[in-house]
Amino acid sequence: MAIDYDKLMNRKFERLEHTYTEKDTILYALGVGMGIDPLDEDCLKFVYEDGLKALPSMANVLAYPGFWAKEPDTGIDWVKILHAGQEMIMHKPLPVSGTVEATTKVNEIIDKGEGRGALILSERTVRDVATGDDLCTLIITTLARGDGGFGGPSVTSPKPDPIPEREPDEVCDLPTLPMSALIYRLCGDYNPLHASPEVAKAAGFKAPILHGLCTFGVATHAILKTVCDYDPARLHRLRLRFSSPVYPGETIRTEIWRESDQVAFRCRVIERDVVVINNGYAEAG
Repeated sequence: MAIDYDKLMNRKFERLEHTYTEKDTILYALGVGMGIDPLDEDCLKFVYEDGLKALPSMANVLAYPGFWAKEPDTGIDWVKILHAGQEMIMHKPLPVSGTVEATTKVNEIIDKGEGRGALILSERTVRDVATGDDLCTLIITTLARGDGGFGGPSVTSPKPDPIPEREPDEVCDLPTLPMSALIYRLCGDYNPLHASPEVAKAAGFKAPILHGLCTFGVATHAILKTVCDYDPARLHRLRLRFSSPVYPGETIRTEIWRESDQVAFRCRVIERDVVVINNGYAEAG
């Protein structure tokens, strides 16, 4: 079954409602590495209920539609898909608890050609049910490696955000824990690739890998720490491309270039000197 462009572009997604508590907010922050140093008071505000704040990247797990590409009506060869990129646009700081709602929609499907796959751009805006306010908009880029040449319209692929050629202005090294993936999966992504050594080896990895969105959370932490002085209200937008997996326990170095309130960044694993996030871009006031 191949992708039907019109059908997928007009696919109706269920409106999802998601209630979360302060405990969920703390669990998310622990999952992306906040609190590794329990004496760091800047991080403590994200993992301790006294004056608790929500990490902006927690937006990615709110009203999450699940692995919808696996549904038969999509026509997607879901076994061959990869999470290629993620963008987070913050309209307001996230409440530390509450009820939110969101509906996913497909924005565009880009046919890269036979053997080259297709890019699927989907979006959801998360709203606070109590106030009706939009909290954030999330744009996901999925590479459907097995679906190129389906006959879609000719659309230019989005250009990656450039990384300056000069040395970074700042770097931020953040460790992950060996059990990071086991904690993060409790936020809702139970893919066994992140927990089962057997499944990971069958997929070609030496061990379970960290969730891509967990790595996104570590990058957000780095930008929040280095650029925003740990103030979530100052982070307005963040987007990036995933380039390689992380193994739990590795240290992620975020290289940062500042241009006024615009920031370019990329992340590499120190232990293997591998770039795991590339073409990062953030707006912070």
